[in-house]
Amino acid sequence: MPLLEWKDSFEIGIDSIDFEHREMVNLINELHDRLGADATTAEVMAFFGEIYAKISAHFALEEEVMRRLHYDELEAHKEDHEALLDDIRDIMDAYQSGKYLDYQGTLSEHLRVWFGDHFQTKDARLHRILGV
Repeated sequence: MPLLEWKDSFEIGIDSIDFEHREMVNLINELHDRLGADATTAEVMAFFGEIYAKISAHFALEEEVMRRLHYDELEAHKEDHEALLDDIRDIMDAYQSGKYLDYQGTLSEHLRVWFGDHFQTKDARLHRILGV
């Protein structure tokens, strides 16, 4: 069973962003499945790096689209993006320093809840405002 189920309500009507949203959900599910309790520190850190890089790139695209369209809540939306990236960095730092043992359960749950909520609130508003 996937960690995060795709829902049509996650779509905002901008093809490039919707494509990346699907890619993010697929990546999170794939990496969650691939990493089990037997994952090495190197595998976990590579997982973190891949997730962080992909999420950062997606957020940059989404924010550029919002800037181009003069979206009225760009700053609040961007702050939400930055909060997730900060959380991932904190988890990475704690894991690397040996202070964080349950990376999989906590990070996976955090990503599942954050993306589900973000798609259905912030991105859904963007969709409504843009009327696409």
